[in-house]
Amino acid sequence: MSASQAATRRRERVAVVGGGWAGLAAAVEAVEAGADVTLFEMAAQLGGRARTLALDGREVDNGQHILIGAYVETLDLMRRVGVDVESAMQRSALRLVDAHGRGLVLPDGPAWLAFARGVWRLRHWPAFERLRLLGTAVSWAARGFRCDESLTVEDLVAAVGPHARRELIDPLCVAALNTPSLQASAAVFLRVMKDALFSAPGSADLLLPRRLLGSMLPQPAGDWLAAHGATVRTGHRVNALERDGMAWRVTPAPGGTFDAVVLACSAREAARLAQPYAPRWAAAAQALRYEPIATVYVARPGIALPFPMITLDSNAVDAPAQFAFDLGALRGGEPGLFALVVSGAAGWLTRGAAALEMACAAQFDALVRRQTHTPAARAEAAPPPEASSRMLVEKRATFACTPALQRPPAEVTAGLWAAGDYVAGPYPATLEGAVRSGRAAARKLLGV
Repeated sequence: MSASQAATRRRERVAVVGGGWAGLAAAVEAVEAGADVTLFEMAAQLGGRARTLALDGREVDNGQHILIGAYVETLDLMRRVGVDVESAMQRSALRLVDAHGRGLVLPDGPAWLAFARGVWRLRHWPAFERLRLLGTAVSWAARGFRCDESLTVEDLVAAVGPHARRELIDPLCVAALNTPSLQASAAVFLRVMKDALFSAPGSADLLLPRRLLGSMLPQPAGDWLAAHGATVRTGHRVNALERDGMAWRVTPAPGGTFDAVVLACSAREAARLAQPYAPRWAAAAQALRYEPIATVYVARPGIALPFPMITLDSNAVDAPAQFAFDLGALRGGEPGLFALVVSGAAGWLTRGAAALEMACAAQFDALVRRQTHTPAARAEAAPPPEASSRMLVEKRATFACTPALQRPPAEVTAGLWAAGDYVAGPYPATLEGAVRSGRAAARKLLGV
């Protein structure tokens, strides 16, 4: 970039509406390109659907998020705003294991070799199932990890055995797409599999946060923006956008006009603001359906899991959660605190929030009892008097990632762009998808 170009860009005024991970990514990218940035966030704190909040006097996250090594733009953004990624997250090879340690563990080495070795070591699977899964993966690669856009994940894996579906495909699908295999897009699932499991070494590594989400990006990014001259307005809802020639006014907001606006708020909020200027775009955004995620925080003093993250045997009858996280093991300062995650929680929530919370707590306590080996030990494993549980629900955690889904494009109209994990792109609703969309929107509107 030449000095004259940089000077020109410093005069460009950009409004970012929304302070989630997409909005923060867009704001940082625009500031680095020389723009004068104002970020508006309606909530009292930054972070959107991946933030820290207070619950019964304890700070918790509004959901348990994990990252993987393939989240290269998210990790780069964290480093840019001063986060020490190596100390902030516990990095390990991919481990999708239960409390007994059974499940897929990827060893070091080239991606394909690591996957083949990891699958072959699943000795509790019949040999023919392991071979069938490896052959299926080879067939995916031969087709460039592409398939008919109308297929579901259920269609895609019809030939693999029950162990592979129950212990690998279904957990990966619900974790990445937050949509059950019966309804999830096979095309998007294959893109995730390719980038996570079959690309560069380390792409599949698990990155489990050792800190609260607020300190992973929202707070450092907000501090970085303020230190670099941007204006960050929390607790400020944008009621409307108004055209002013080729510029935009944000209402209510003092300070004149903006050359461009990034709508980094929710799809529904973006549709409301964009509707007067791009009704077709707004209709596409409003048409998205959503899947909830429930996180149940269970306090069981004196209890620990064998691994920081384990898969759970879930079902539609009495075991809602698919994953459990030992926050005491991850953070060191909260022994006996666990997060149970229910992805694709819509069916369970029809029974009521209280029923879901109780079912998760009972599922966890049953897990603890199964880990003991004598009747006396099982009796001691009963929940102590100080045991407790609380649930948080993100009703619109992600869009329903279904086959042939038409997602709205990033460009809304001249000078107006959208950023969020829901805009058109190759990935499902993930932190990486949000960050990529935010950075891309800023680059395009500023021509960098």
